[in-house]
Amino acid sequence: MNITFRQLRLFLALADTGSVSAAARMVHVTQPTASMCLKEISDAIGVPLYEVVARKVHLTQMGLELAKTARAISQEWGAFEQEVDSIKGLTRGKLRVAVVSTAKYFIPRILGAFCAKYPQIDISLEVLNRDGVVKRLEENLDDFYIMSQPPLHVDIEDEVFMPNPLLLVASRDHPLGRKKSIDLQLLKNEKFILREKGSGTRMATDAYFKRVKMKPNIRLELGSNEAIKQAVIGGLGIAVLSKHSLGEKADQEEVAILKCKEFPIESSWHIVVPKGKKLSPIAKVFKRYLSQQAKNWK
Repeated sequence: MNITFRQLRLFLALADTGSVSAAARMVHVTQPTASMCLKEISDAIGVPLYEVVARKVHLTQMGLELAKTARAISQEWGAFEQEVDSIKGLTRGKLRVAVVSTAKYFIPRILGAFCAKYPQIDISLEVLNRDGVVKRLEENLDDFYIMSQPPLHVDIEDEVFMPNPLLLVASRDHPLGRKKSIDLQLLKNEKFILREKGSGTRMATDAYFKRVKMKPNIRLELGSNEAIKQAVIGGLGIAVLSKHSLGEKADQEEVAILKCKEFPIESSWHIVVPKGKKLSPIAKVFKRYLSQQAKNWK
């Protein structure tokens, strides 16, 4: 087989976009040129790599394997280019980070400060639910993954870098908000609004209730912290939320943090990478920077 690096990049763009025209734009070639190159790749491999159904490209199993190989080669080459730049005293390249949705309250600010310090670095930030981040981790699509509940089924290197306390909150006029100390027994008759199953916050909350042998009365399960805050403000129930999701003082004025003896639930933010992954020079710099900046967010 004789496939060029340029062709591999085109096929990787096809895998990422699901469109020949979008892939062509990504690698700066015309669509006819992209179509011809993709045909050459398929001919060289000798088996179908993709099919088009309802105008969308779907990779075959061999196509998925080729995309995985192309991604690994591209990442290795990118790391090599960064090594060369570091020898020359340059800091440039691309940093890819995937974070769970609750981390969006602090990671973009840290990334912004990092970009200001290293303006030649391009940032790719994916904000997803936990399942989405774990899927990207399984496929090794990024340099780092930020989450509060790392998966057990993936072989990873895991570093705790910041606390993620989970607080019990209610509306400002909720009767429990006026109590200086709340016993756990008082919560048994309260209606709870919790994150969806599978989220890191929900996993930590469920583990806590199991540990204290309490079954919460769940009124709503919602997929975003903002929706939960609005439901709490509207008086639909009490909730367990990450301290970071409450934002600045202006946001906290709308909800009351309840003084329950068993709260906050202790949780942590983790930096996760696949085990054995070789970090690029930029990734190494960012990892150190992230740990330093995390001290300001405790």
